[in-house]
Amino acid sequence: MSGTTNKFSVFTMTRIAALTALSAVLFLTVEIPIVAFYKLDFSNLPALLGAFAMGPLPALIILVLKTGIHLLIKGLGSTIGIGDLADLIMSVAFVLPAALIYSRNKNRKSALVGMATGTLCTIVVGVLVNWLVLIPAYMAAYHMDINAIVGMATKTLPFVDTEWKLLLFVTAPFNLLKGIVISLITFLIYKPLSPILHMKTRQ
Repeated sequence: MSGTTNKFSVFTMTRIAALTALSAVLFLTVEIPIVAFYKLDFSNLPALLGAFAMGPLPALIILVLKTGIHLLIKGLGSTIGIGDLADLIMSVAFVLPAALIYSRNKNRKSALVGMATGTLCTIVVGVLVNWLVLIPAYMAAYHMDINAIVGMATKTLPFVDTEWKLLLFVTAPFNLLKGIVISLITFLIYKPLSPILHMKTRQ
């Protein structure tokens, strides 16, 4: 029994390490500018795959390690790591509900419901985190007032001229887009990758 447990632990740790490395690479290298300072990245994709393959706790470990690696490489920066903390909170809001729902009934419908719920959660949490944490942190770090922050979005969307319009018409739709994109990719690739994600070493 002990040997089986140890092998399973090593296998789980190996999958966590591999998915963490992929998540960190995506976080550091792949960013698609959308509007203002919002950029679409795919670093939550490996964590979501890990959530479906191994459960909520390994997924959370992947997210925390990804953030730690990013901080080690990029440093705290002028925002003293606030941006990374905000990203971690929003990532957890997306991945954790999906993992919990899928763990109860592992089928495609449950996966879709989980990812939809995670997307809704990250929209709400994203608006709150941007309003209460991220925007104030950027204002303090770069000595900008709220009009300057909003102005970054106004250049692309002229009707966005207040903080609340920024949150409702940029932040919320951005997190909706991010959730849909990550969910769609996960839905398309999880089944083909499932044999690899669940492959066990020979006893």
